Amino acid sequence: MNRRDFLITGGAALAATALSGPFFPAFATGKKLTIRIGYLPITDHLLMLAAEREKFQQVTLEPVKFSSWPEITEALKAGKIDGAFLLTPMGLALRHKGIPLKVVLLGHRNGSVITVKNSGEINRIEDLKGKTIAIPSPFSTHNILLRKVLTEKGIDPARDLKIVDMAPPEMVVALATGRIHAFIVAEPFGAQAEVQKVGKVLMLSKDIWHDHICCVLNVQEKLAQKYPGELQELISGFQETAKFIEANPVLAAKGSPKILGQKAEIVERVLTSPKDRLTFHNLIPVKADFAATQDYMLKFGIAKDKVDLASYLDDRFARKKA
Repeated sequence: MNRRDFLITGGAALAATALSGPFFPAFATGKKLTIRIGYLPITDHLLMLAAEREKFQQVTLEPVKFSSWPEITEALKAGKIDGAFLLTPMGLALRHKGIPLKVVLLGHRNGSVITVKNSGEINRIEDLKGKTIAIPSPFSTHNILLRKVLTEKGIDPARDLKIVDMAPPEMVVALATGRIHAFIVAEPFGAQAEVQKVGKVLMLSKDIWHDHICCVLNVQEKLAQKYPGELQELISGFQETAKFIEANPVLAAKGSPKILGQKAEIVERVLTSPKDRLTFHNLIPVKADFAATQDYMLKFGIAKDKVDLASYLDDRFARKKA
């Protein structure tokens, strides 16, 4: 399958006839507005629980699950979905290419880990010298986090070790079989490696960059322009779900398998060990967070130019009080 023939894992392919046109959501039976939001089955995207627990009056939230970052970005570019939780550098790259997107909400803060082979060989960042480390994409927050912590320890990412791209679901097996020595990626893969005793968490991302942003909700610009009331209800629902997850991590984990397809006990570990391993507070998109991300992208050669953040960020929906 090529990158444009994207999949909805666990379901049928999204039919083009179900769309009311590029960048426009559909009205179901002329009543509620159906808004299709793309996501991956990772704990960073746990806000998609809103589809199960929030009682929307004006909208129907339709979760669209993808199996990889290339698939979800291609679907968003083509207007096959109305929005998606994307890695911040990916969203910035799409916006730089002229894709008409707006960031309206953060998906979470923190939530990633550097996981190393459970052999006793690697016990500190300096021990990564000469090793092979997997990241999910060059245009990932994880690439930034890894390069940030390495350079702070005096390690040259280009010379002193090997960084490879790898699909997140492959990382635990690759670690267990010795194809890689470590990986940095969103949960629950670090927790899976821990439970399977093939890996150990060397460092939480919150300890590399405290309260960093990672996945953010990008929506088609015309959705925000044409349906602000419906989008407001959707964003408010996501924020209510964020409060629920923060207050009830065990219950949130128990309700997660239908959306994420991950074991509840693994998700619970991510949400509770420790509690701030992955957080869902302070989800308003703030220029300073994105500016810092862009600065790191330029510093590490991930991007050559900056995006006009004033035209990309739309914080009015996240800022509105219920």
